Amino acid sequence: MRKVQKQQAAELMKQIEEAHDQIKKYIDQGSAQSAMELLEDCQNGGITIGTLIEETEGEGHPTVSLLEEYCELVYQIHTDLAEQKEINANKVYKLLRQKLIKAENSLRNDIPVRIEAVFLPYKASMWDSLESVWKAADADPNCDAYVVPIPYYDKNPDGSFREMHYEGAQYPKYVPITNYNAFDFEQHRPDMIFIHNPYDSFNLVTSVPPFFFSENLKKYTEKLIYIPYFVLGDIKPDEDERIEGMKHFCTTPGVFHADKVIVQSEDMKQVYIKVLLDETNNHSEAAKKYWDNKILGLGSPKIDKVVNTKKENLEIPQEWLRIIEKQDGSRKKIIFYNTSVGALLEHNEKMLQKMEAVFEIFKENQEEVALLWRPHPLIKATVESMRPQLWIEYDKLVRKYREEGWGIYDDSSDIDRAIALSDAYYGDGSSVVQMYQQTGKPIMMQNVDVIA
Repeated sequence: MRKVQKQQAAELMKQIEEAHDQIKKYIDQGSAQSAMELLEDCQNGGITIGTLIEETEGEGHPTVSLLEEYCELVYQIHTDLAEQKEINANKVYKLLRQKLIKAENSLRNDIPVRIEAVFLPYKASMWDSLESVWKAADADPNCDAYVVPIPYYDKNPDGSFREMHYEGAQYPKYVPITNYNAFDFEQHRPDMIFIHNPYDSFNLVTSVPPFFFSENLKKYTEKLIYIPYFVLGDIKPDEDERIEGMKHFCTTPGVFHADKVIVQSEDMKQVYIKVLLDETNNHSEAAKKYWDNKILGLGSPKIDKVVNTKKENLEIPQEWLRIIEKQDGSRKKIIFYNTSVGALLEHNEKMLQKMEAVFEIFKENQEEVALLWRPHPLIKATVESMRPQLWIEYDKLVRKYREEGWGIYDDSSDIDRAIALSDAYYGDGSSVVQMYQQTGKPIMMQNVDVIA
């Protein structure tokens, strides 16, 4: 039984118990009709509680049987009053109270409260940052785990919302999806809500609807948990220069509003704490203890996903196999080519020239090597919003690559398939590099200044 339902049942029982006092007074006063009406309310309350329990615990539950006994007693007292039999008010009160206490004790002791955990991913390609935690919750017999993908909007340069996206159909088949319009947060009030988008209104490129901002979600749960959708390069707490380049990740609204923040390592936890103490200008022992309890260096689910994804279990699209397989049936070496948003915005047309050169080299060697190009999933939304002309040229490059058909273009939500399938990594620096390192396979960073 969910906690909110058990609380509803307990509240109804409390109201019934309060009605007993009034019933006793009415009987003492000789107001049989008023006592009978209140007894009818008590019986209806008992039936409502029993129905609520049967819906979650099934028929024949001990608490329901005790409620049935209570309702039978209420009916008998009601009948005696209707027939104008002589009734002892104190005895009636005592009998009603005894029956109800037995039902209350059974509700408290015989019905375990099920934990409710809700996961709110917004981009399907980032689901791996939550998946291993969801799997653990889903496997817990005392937990109801809901995956509720939420929509997001592209933003115009002035901050207004543009196109809405909903990727609920892009999740793995084994993940049961609940539509966000069908989940009533006020009614459920889940014990835990997990998010991986921490930006609220501060993302310049995309935004989830304001209802799903971390600041608002706190109203509907006892524990809001933020897990970053990215993995950063490991940083030590004393590497001030490197910390300066990433501290904006530590100070997002989601970090401040969450009850718990789960980061990739103990070192990263100490980095977060150091940044947050400085940001809040509070280095007291109480502040240190607060952040130490809130930031947990338990590891990233993204790494869990990489480690647990095996090449032999992959479903490979037929059009990919056509590119990967040689004429004799053997497979070519597969290079995972990763291009990032940051590199494209930093180098502009020069990056496009670099990409064209990379494509030309792999095109010439397509008989031995297959290129699997996977651009960052937010390139379109980001570049189209911030550099419209650059987007036009970039889009031409994408269409040419796809039309020629000699390489793989992976715009799916499953990055782990690309990591497991490929034999080596080539491309920009990004959180994908940290994930790829877990495989032990070769990694080479591309240099935009080298165009062969």
